Amino acid sequence: MFLYNTLTKKKEEFVSQNDNKVLMYSCGPTVYDYAHIGNLRTYLSVDFLRRTLEYIGYKVIQIKNITDVGHLTQDDIDGGEDKVSLRAQSEGLSPKEIARHYEEIFKEDEEKLNIESAKTYPRATEYIEKMVEAIKLLIEKDFAYEKDGAVFFDITKAKEYGKLSGNTLEKLEAGSRITPDSRKRNPFDFYLWRPAEKNHLMKWSSPWGEGYPGWHIECSVMSKDCLQSDIIDIHTGGEDNIFPHHENEIAQSRALNNVKDPVKFWFHPRHLIVEGEKMSKSKNNFYTLKDLKKMGYEPLVFRLLVFSAHYRSPVDFSFTALDQAKKNLETIREFLRRLSIIKNNSGASVSLDSHKNEFVTALTDDLDTPRALASIFNLMTEVNKLIDEDKLDSKDAERITTLILAFDNVLGLNLLFNEEIPVEIIELGEERAQLRKEKKFDEADKKKKELDKKGYGIKDLENTFIISKK
Repeated sequence: MFLYNTLTKKKEEFVSQNDNKVLMYSCGPTVYDYAHIGNLRTYLSVDFLRRTLEYIGYKVIQIKNITDVGHLTQDDIDGGEDKVSLRAQSEGLSPKEIARHYEEIFKEDEEKLNIESAKTYPRATEYIEKMVEAIKLLIEKDFAYEKDGAVFFDITKAKEYGKLSGNTLEKLEAGSRITPDSRKRNPFDFYLWRPAEKNHLMKWSSPWGEGYPGWHIECSVMSKDCLQSDIIDIHTGGEDNIFPHHENEIAQSRALNNVKDPVKFWFHPRHLIVEGEKMSKSKNNFYTLKDLKKMGYEPLVFRLLVFSAHYRSPVDFSFTALDQAKKNLETIREFLRRLSIIKNNSGASVSLDSHKNEFVTALTDDLDTPRALASIFNLMTEVNKLIDEDKLDSKDAERITTLILAFDNVLGLNLLFNEEIPVEIIELGEERAQLRKEKKFDEADKKKKELDKKGYGIKDLENTFIISKK
C-alpha cells in the first residue's frame, strides 16, 4: 500500500514496524461544542484509512484522544482562553459537565456515521500527572525552562524544527508579528505548562505552582502511554493540526524519547468548504450532523459524499452534492435489492476478479476513494444490463452481493441495514438467522412469513442475509 506522508511530502510504501500490527494515534475532538461537518470529514477519512488497512490484512490499534483541557482560543497567546472552560462559564456548568456532554455527542456522531471505535479515548484531564512528569524530564534534559510559574519548550534546541510544516525558526522569525513575552527566551517557544489565575476553573498542582498543561504535550504523553511505543506507525489529524500542534508534538517526542522520527507516517486530510467558501457561523453556512438529519439526510449520505472526494482534496460541500450522494446510495441499495430477487439457475457469468482488483488497487494507491467508488458503479452497470435482459445466474448474483458487501467493509455504508428498514424488521431477520443456525427450520419459516406479511423479503447469503422492501 502507498500512502502520502506529510513529513516527506511524497507517497511512500506503507509497511508497519511490527509484522501486521499498525499503531495509530488520531487527534480527537476538543469537547466544548458540536463537531461540525468539516471536523467529521477528517474523522471519516481516518476511518477509511483504518478500514483499508484492515481490509488488506493489518490489525490496527487506534487511539483517539479527547482534549478536555489546554486547547486555547488563541494557542500560545497569553490572552487566549481555554475553550472548555470558556464554554462552561457561558453555560453555567462545570468544565467536566461540558466536556462529558460533548464527548458523548461526538461518540454518537461517530456511531451514526459508522466510524469504527478507537481502542481507547484517553482524556487529557486523566493524564495531568504523567504530563507533569514529562515536562519535568524535558527541563532536566534542557529542552524546556521555567519562568514565573510557566514552562516553555525551547525550540532552538529542536533539530529539524519545521520539517513537517515548513515553518522553520528562520521563516517564523522573518514573518514574525508576535508581541515579545519577557518570560520567553525566544518568541516562538511554546507553553508546556501555564500558571492559572485564582478564578481559573481548571487547575492542578505542579512543581511550578498551580496551573494547567499546554495543548501539545498531551499527545506526546498519551501516544506513548496508550500505544506503549516510542515510535508509532501513523499519526492522523486535520490539516489545521500540522502547525503548530503536530510540529510541536514532534519536537517534544524527539526530546522525550531520544528518537529521530517518533511517527513514521503523518496523515492529514484537507478541509471541507461550503460552496467554495470557508465554513463559518457568521456566513450562515456552518452545519453539524444534527443539522443534516433535521433536513432529512441520513448520516451515511454524508459519509458517501466525503468518500466521493480524495482525502487530499478539499470537499466542496453543497446540498446539490449531498442530493447526488443520496441518489448514489439509493442506487447501490437498489442494486443489492435487484440481486436479492434473482431466480435464474443458469445464465451469463460475470468475471469479478478484475472489479475486485480495480477496487483494491484504487484504495492501496493513497486511498483513491473516488476511483474505488467508480469501480463499484462500473460493476453495477455491467450487471444491471444482464439483469435487465434476464441473463444473470442466481449463483453469480450471490457472488456479486458477497463482493459488494466485502467492499462495504471499507465503504462503511452499512448496505445490509439502512435507515429505511425498521429496527423490528432487522430483528426479525436476525431471529430467523439464529433459528436456522440452530436448525429450527419450521420456526425460521414462520419468521419469514411474518416478514412477508410486513412487506419485506429476505435472502440468505454466506454467513449473513439481506432484507429488502417488496
